[in-house]
Amino acid sequence: MSTKKTYEEINEKIKNGNAIVVSAEEVIDLVKEKGIKEATKYVDVVTTATFGPMCSTGAFLNFGHTDPPIRMTNVLLNDVPAYAGLAAVDSYIGATEISKSKGIAYGGAHVICDLIDGKKVHLQATSPGTDCYPRVETDTYITKDSINEAYLFNPRNAYQNYSAAINTSQNPIYTYMGVLQPYMGNINYCTAGQLSPLFNDPLYRTIGIGTRIFLAGTAGYISWQGTQFHSGRERDENGIPISPAATLAVIGDLKKMSTEYIKPAVFEGYGVSMFVGIGIPIPILDEEMMKCVSIKDADLYTSIVDYSVPKRDKPTLGRVSYAQLRSGSINLNGKIIKTAPITSLYKSRKIAQALKKQIEEGKFFLQQPIEAFPQNNRLNSLEIIDNEEE
Repeated sequence: MSTKKTYEEINEKIKNGNAIVVSAEEVIDLVKEKGIKEATKYVDVVTTATFGPMCSTGAFLNFGHTDPPIRMTNVLLNDVPAYAGLAAVDSYIGATEISKSKGIAYGGAHVICDLIDGKKVHLQATSPGTDCYPRVETDTYITKDSINEAYLFNPRNAYQNYSAAINTSQNPIYTYMGVLQPYMGNINYCTAGQLSPLFNDPLYRTIGIGTRIFLAGTAGYISWQGTQFHSGRERDENGIPISPAATLAVIGDLKKMSTEYIKPAVFEGYGVSMFVGIGIPIPILDEEMMKCVSIKDADLYTSIVDYSVPKRDKPTLGRVSYAQLRSGSINLNGKIIKTAPITSLYKSRKIAQALKKQIEEGKFFLQQPIEAFPQNNRLNSLEIIDNEEE
């Protein structure tokens, strides 16, 4: 007879301090020792995590009203433009936006982290002025404590698999996957592998809208399917997509976050990005769930894509397991090529352990999704149409 558990039963165990929690790496040896059936009975929660660059990151801020009031239409935060086409004193600052004076040396990701650290941020805003919002400019300083709401809202995070990057051209290229050396000089990849959340729940049974997560050091939530959500990708025999598939839109209170788990990044020749720490607890509801979370790097594959080809559908040079990528080099068509991760495995492990501790101490409870993600969603691409009059 198979073992079945519910969210309510697991949360009751967490409340009573007797839930068994392990990370997605620790569970692999446990399953080898006990087998799927006994491990399912024993383990209640498996923690997953990732800490990698997530360009689709930003924060909604409400500054509070001035006297007389202003409807901000142009906003600079430490000389970084923020989008102000919302309400009078609301704005959204994107992580990849760059400083007007410093270029890619400083951007929206830096502003967000300065706010999290409690630093003063220079706010400059202008307005055309209206009868109800007569003020036309303001120049002041804000902190996370002086403003009203400040919450991180990221439209696309935690990719379910991502292609490894290579460059077959004769010149180095500068990308969001780092610098790719000419003549297939290196391969960069970006995932936490067997620790990565969506690898451990490939069919989104426990990860969906409303799932409570660890987000940059505090509790957050999955608010929607992420942009470019492509659950209809080709999958292997374990149900794992072999190319970029699902993504997550996430939200959390910026004021409670820690820059230990969220960091600005500057990629040479490309621009600003943001390393975001995400941890997702997966309840072990049954044996099928245990099979999913015990997946190993040796069983997870991705494609090697040539980033030197300036096309949407770039050529694929082969498939490789994450165990091979983690080894530091692979043999591709007879050539030994260095491999390196963009995602920090060290930080990912730290997040998985931090979330594990919070659950064990009864400080973090599981939230069942209020709605599941679509299973066969397809990704559209922008077609360029010639609109010239005949």
